[in-house]
Amino acid sequence: MTDSCRRHGDIMRPEGTLREIRINLLECKVCFEKFNTQQAQRRPQNLSCGHVLCVECVGALSHPLLRKLECPFCRQLCHVDATSHCQPLSDLQELLLFTPDKQEDEEEVSGVSGKTLQLSLTFGGWGTLINPTGLAVMPSSGTLFVVHEGEKSVVVFTPQGKKRHAFGKRGHAAEEVFTSRGNHVITVKAGFSMPWGVDTDSNGRILVSDVQAGTLSRIKVDYKHGVTLEEGTVASQLDNPKAVACCRTNYHTAVMEHVTEHIRKQSYSRLTVFTPDFHILYQTDNLSLSLTASVTINMSAVTFDRNGHLLVVDSHRGMIWTFGRVQSGAALAPLVAEHLIRPVGLVPLNNTLIIVDGGDHTVKLYS
Repeated sequence: MTDSCRRHGDIMRPEGTLREIRINLLECKVCFEKFNTQQAQRRPQNLSCGHVLCVECVGALSHPLLRKLECPFCRQLCHVDATSHCQPLSDLQELLLFTPDKQEDEEEVSGVSGKTLQLSLTFGGWGTLINPTGLAVMPSSGTLFVVHEGEKSVVVFTPQGKKRHAFGKRGHAAEEVFTSRGNHVITVKAGFSMPWGVDTDSNGRILVSDVQAGTLSRIKVDYKHGVTLEEGTVASQLDNPKAVACCRTNYHTAVMEHVTEHIRKQSYSRLTVFTPDFHILYQTDNLSLSLTASVTINMSAVTFDRNGHLLVVDSHRGMIWTFGRVQSGAALAPLVAEHLIRPVGLVPLNNTLIIVDGGDHTVKLYS
């Protein structure tokens, strides 16, 4: 049998076909690195000619001023701004249960200790959830509330992942409070410019971040009578504050800001933890972490676990990290490192960490 016949026979076997797909479709043919949607520089990118390169190679081959490159395969001139994410290859990776090469990640976090949580349940998926962006939980019952872009914007699940009902429509006024069945309770008229993140503290007061005003406000509501009892600004001069989280253990409040420096033309995330009386207890950002830690973290969301440990979402890498108790000195460690594509929010519940993954439109429980 000739080499070509042997090779053809091997490809015809399922394992041979999968190997050829991984080699010929799921890696960049310029740098020969595997495509990886969890790493920004390794994401597959469509050129206008139809060929696919990773994001890093598109940048390396393009002219820095003209923002154009010559396709290395067909020599067609392509504009960088005309490239787009190749979703079919990302879907193919997921379909084949493709496991990214994490050697680089393991080397980067080799100096960071910690015991990671394991995936115990996944539910939702495209159709049930469409581009989910937010998550909340009712501690007493474990009922989950997921905000997404579907016709009814809030989907309610049991702790086991069974869909119960949905309510709310896109386009309705903000600052509204609803019951778990979607019945309107009160509209909070606090003069927000662009409210974004929301959480409740241990006393049931609502904390709301305002991206446009750069403030963090606290509101106390009498839900029974549908009236606002008190409202005020507890932190100001924040830079695009988005995610906010309150700790029920030590009463700290964490805020994730998205800072833009126009002079140096760069943006980054800044994490600030406030004491109960809203003095700064701890502060760090992506740039500082890249200098002091052995790994680059792109922080996008934040919460506290039941022990008062500070947790952050790394949406680019597809990981969850813990800083421990920052009042005792932050100790960075990976907490969830597998099966996440693009986590966008998380909440703790007892011994479980619940994560909403915008990459595959699911909710994932780790324990």
